[in-house]
Amino acid sequence: MTRILEVTDLILRDAHQSLMATRMAMEDMVPACEDLDNAGFWSLECWGGATFDSCIRFLNEDPWERLKTFRKLLPKTKLQMLLRGQNLLGYRHYEDTVVERFVAKAAEHGMDVFRVFDALNDIRNLQTSIKAVKKSGKHAQGTICYTVSPLHTVEAFVDMAQRLKEMGCDSICIKDMAALLKPQPAYDLVKGIKEKCGKDTLVHLHCHSTTGVTLVSYMKAIEAGCDIVDTAISSLSLGPGHNPTESLVEMLEGTGIETRLDMARLLKARNYFKTIRPRYKEFLSDITGVETEIFQSQIPGGMISNMESQLKQQGAGDKLQEVLLEVPRVRKVSGFPPLVTPSSQIVGTQAVFNVLMGPYKVLTGEFADLMLGYYGETIGPKDPEVMEKARVHAKKEAITCRPAELLKPEWEHLRADALSAKANGTDEDVLTFAMFPQVAPKFFATRDQGPKNLGKDPAATPAAAAAPAAATPTKPTGPQKYAVTINGQVHNVTVAAAR
Repeated sequence: MTRILEVTDLILRDAHQSLMATRMAMEDMVPACEDLDNAGFWSLECWGGATFDSCIRFLNEDPWERLKTFRKLLPKTKLQMLLRGQNLLGYRHYEDTVVERFVAKAAEHGMDVFRVFDALNDIRNLQTSIKAVKKSGKHAQGTICYTVSPLHTVEAFVDMAQRLKEMGCDSICIKDMAALLKPQPAYDLVKGIKEKCGKDTLVHLHCHSTTGVTLVSYMKAIEAGCDIVDTAISSLSLGPGHNPTESLVEMLEGTGIETRLDMARLLKARNYFKTIRPRYKEFLSDITGVETEIFQSQIPGGMISNMESQLKQQGAGDKLQEVLLEVPRVRKVSGFPPLVTPSSQIVGTQAVFNVLMGPYKVLTGEFADLMLGYYGETIGPKDPEVMEKARVHAKKEAITCRPAELLKPEWEHLRADALSAKANGTDEDVLTFAMFPQVAPKFFATRDQGPKNLGKDPAATPAAAAAPAAATPTKPTGPQKYAVTINGQVHNVTVAAAR
């Protein structure tokens, strides 16, 4: 008997987020929607993650209008989003009422599948959003952020899956954001979840392709009973992105496992996005091959390139390898958090500071909060000496409760501030302001100018190729001022010259 494997395509969200910094304009996605809607996907991921931020920060586009447009253009297919649990789509925890209102509005405008994750795998940070999704009558997908450490075992992940199912999740997602999931663990993890949670438990696997091993991991997971996998149309795949949809279809030939996908529709979408990709050349990731060193640092590929660029700008480009070696040490000190937004940025930036200034001579506020429990609970214990430095730096004590329990009701306060920032008074605008209070006022002021498309005709910009190369930075000889941005907040730090 033929078994059906379902597929979610990421072309409308994570594919361009991973390869071209989330800059793809809505108008460049609209022409492909008819083929995507008729291709036979289980769902299309099209919202959430960094798209909300990029829409208002760079594209002058209302993210709520983007969602409503996708709903109109994709009537046959479930729409899917990525939600950061209690962080929603921002970078801090929000009070429960804000979380509930956000989920309700997203559901109202057509979202069907909510993939809900927490950067620390602290399921306390998922409970409000999952409950809100269930209340809306939509599909709640509880998510395990896959990572590797001495404390992260298949058994521990399987136990987490069971707890997520007990919370009412309709499916379990294994989210491999850094392409760390090797074939045998993929098989063992899916098999373990099926055995403990029941064979009828829907298991959905999401892997990036950065390390070059995860298409094989998909095959092993499918053999173990995985029900749904994530892929991306091939013209926006591989590198720090995802495995190609068409390759998955071909890989399954002769296995007794098939997808519902229409290859003719896939190829039409592939050809379309192939023409779009060059327009965003200036945003394309420099990582086009395989990065196996990620197995050691666990830093997602796009973050490595950003880190290298920042170090070069400060005349410290030769420090990259030291930073990559420091990241696992910082991760151990902070209790082995998975490295995914925002924990990856927090740990990575602290590693940079440690290399440039000495171990924990300077702490970021976010790292202090991570150490003190304000992002949630980590799987491992934290270094007590660094904990004390964090306490002194933050001038507050460590907590063990669910962080959101410390938050006071904030909806009316957010509404008042949003109105002061020229919001139109709708819940959607209040939520946009809540996510990005520094960026939203500018967006509200320019929204009537309409969306921007940052894509360029490559033939129209020959001058860019002829531009002189940037001067090689010199090694600093005196005190240097560093402006490091984490999650939209700038940290100004002065570093003494090396002696």
